[in-house]
Amino acid sequence: MVLRIKHFVVFITIGCLFSCNEKQPKLSQIVASQVQIDSSFATSDSVEAFLHPYSKRLNRVLDSTLAYAPKKISKGDGEYNTTAGNLLADIMLSETQPIFESRTGKDIDFVLFNHGGIRSILSKGKVSARNAYEVMPFENTVAVVALKGSSVHGLVSYLVRTKRAHPISGMQVILNRNGSLKSATIQGKPIDDSRVYYVATSNYLVSGGDNMIFFKEALEVFETDYKIRNMLIDYFGKVDTLNPKIDDRFVRLK
Repeated sequence: MVLRIKHFVVFITIGCLFSCNEKQPKLSQIVASQVQIDSSFATSDSVEAFLHPYSKRLNRVLDSTLAYAPKKISKGDGEYNTTAGNLLADIMLSETQPIFESRTGKDIDFVLFNHGGIRSILSKGKVSARNAYEVMPFENTVAVVALKGSSVHGLVSYLVRTKRAHPISGMQVILNRNGSLKSATIQGKPIDDSRVYYVATSNYLVSGGDNMIFFKEALEVFETDYKIRNMLIDYFGKVDTLNPKIDDRFVRLK
């Protein structure tokens, strides 16, 4: 009897060992197909009914009037600075400064954004949250970069070289008639090579977007986690009228 039990235990043990060594199934192939979504797909009344109150609420929030624009605001209405660019850069400075100061005790010296990052105009009339999504459809956030004055010269050289209306605020760049640099100042003062400047910009540009490689020389980067789109919405909700102007912050002498 004892011998039979021992044989049984040995048999069970061997069986368990073999079962534990079974090969696990592996993925050998992935098959994909493209499904064209077009008018041939009928809408589902039940789904439409379920989503209707949510979409209605969403559209009401997105389309509610936050501010008013007495004229069209565009990134194409100036040579080196534009109404849309000036508005966005000035908003970035005014809305980010309190956040940066509360966290670091420091001030933002100037702002640089990219011309291509502005994706839509603001038409004459009411300005809503939906307009902010159209102007800034990306999830980019505001970052503040610490740059030595010597690196800021590289930033200025980039502006001179690209000859595009990249939005700036807190800085003035004046070009000669032939497009060469005449002067560059920050808060009305010449650039000090030994000083550290704090530049508010997009986290996309900090990573080298638009070939702004001078940001790679950053001494430090402060991520605010403040979405640029939300920044616009917050500002629109504070003001009554948007009336940005083309000025002399970035110009070429005639």
